[in-house]
Amino acid sequence: MITSLRTNSDNPDFQKLVVALDAYLRILDGDDHLFYAQLNKTDSIKHVIVVYQNGESIGCGAIRHYSGNTVEVKRMYVLENQRGKGIASTILNELENWAKELSYKKCILETGKKQVEAIKLYHKASYTLIENYGQYKNMVSSVCFEKILEK
Repeated sequence: MITSLRTNSDNPDFQKLVVALDAYLRILDGDDHLFYAQLNKTDSIKHVIVVYQNGESIGCGAIRHYSGNTVEVKRMYVLENQRGKGIASTILNELENWAKELSYKKCILETGKKQVEAIKLYHKASYTLIENYGQYKNMVSSVCFEKILEK
């Protein structure tokens, strides 16, 4: 049975999944990993989703205030042996719903060009490609997306 929990970055299951995510990204990012690692700090994130299957944490995601009515999707991850089951879509959908409940109007996010599965997920979820923003502006290995949240 799959369940989800709304929590924050203090959640030990979230922290455990982030360790796995960072290990995965260390391989994908290569020489760029140190730059990205500094942007992915998880302290003080107030809005985190952790997904469980039979009591075991298998995926996570978070949103963080970016500016005005915009929230940034962060730390999306599903254990490799759980991929392809729609779990990431569930997490993303729950994050979007939470953002709407908090009166945000738009989600933005960044992912690496090498994260092909993530890019497919965001296209499937109706995110549109945008110019790289903020700290990702000059990162050629990054791709950024946005989605206007409907009521």
